[in-house]
Amino acid sequence: QVQLVESGGDSVQAGGSLRLSCTVSANIVENTIAWFRQVPGKEREGVACVSGVFGNTYYADSVKGRFTISRDNAKNTVYLQMWSLKPEDTAMYYCAARDLRSYILRADQYNYWGQGTQVTVSA
Repeated sequence: QVQLVESGGDSVQAGGSLRLSCTVSANIVENTIAWFRQVPGKEREGVACVSGVFGNTYYADSVKGRFTISRDNAKNTVYLQMWSLKPEDTAMYYCAARDLRSYILRADQYNYWGQGTQVTVSA
């Protein structure tokens, strides 16, 4: 049973930045940790993930170049640094884990989820 807790969500203006944190109750090096986001009425969307001993990363095209996923292995914490935020980035952001060292951004491949943290970007 893996537990994840997100934090760092806030309301910001377009062009601003935020740093989200996800604290995991497991060795994150032995798992793939991902960020997803969801708005009411729409399906959950993969954002980024980090996996493996070397911390390989993968990003959705919609955030590539603006978001950076990173991790602090000693703290079992994963971060999502978000730059140049746009109103369309507004969503509930979730942290998720799967017990394989393989990057993937399909929600149905993750079986451990946090409660989410809200990010709101105003124009």
